[in-house]
Amino acid sequence: MKQEPPLTKQQQKSYETKERIFKAAKKILQKSGYENLSIKNICEEAGVSNGSFYHHFKTKDDLLSYYIEDQPALNPDFLEEPKSIQDVKRGIIRVYLNYVDYCKELGVAFISEYYDTKNQALNPAIRTERPYPIVTVQTYVEKAIDAGIIHLNVTIEEFTTDIRMIVIGNVFEWCLRNGETDFEGNMKRSLCKYLSSTIEA
Repeated sequence: MKQEPPLTKQQQKSYETKERIFKAAKKILQKSGYENLSIKNICEEAGVSNGSFYHHFKTKDDLLSYYIEDQPALNPDFLEEPKSIQDVKRGIIRVYLNYVDYCKELGVAFISEYYDTKNQALNPAIRTERPYPIVTVQTYVEKAIDAGIIHLNVTIEEFTTDIRMIVIGNVFEWCLRNGETDFEGNMKRSLCKYLSSTIEA
């Protein structure tokens, strides 16, 4: 696996500023909820200017989506062209178990507030340039279809929509129960059932 070059001083400074802004937003979300999350409040809490905020993010929802989308990446070799139908299913489930781990890392309070209907970062019609986990999965599945390894008995649009709803449902259940549920087991079980019904060799 290719090693990433070290960050330049400017890149490191930019990363640290993003982290400071995010930590401020996370603190406000956990303490006061989404309704009280404003760019003004975030900047005051982070000790940065509005200009600095807008240099890194377009909106507060863009800030939140950055940290959801920029979850710890899987080894890209893992999602190379699959060899079998089982590889495809394992790859998809791995992406979302990775997401489960990241949700746990961010915490129930943050994720509960992030999954607010007013948060436009959740709107599938509004995409940023950063890939959602579902885009990673779609690319992976299309690669497997093109290679003749699998085919779907639904359209790719229906497939990605169904998975997105399954994932949101599992996240919501985890939040609703304040983390007192088998988040990983439920996600894996529901995805396994769906994949078994839609992916064919």
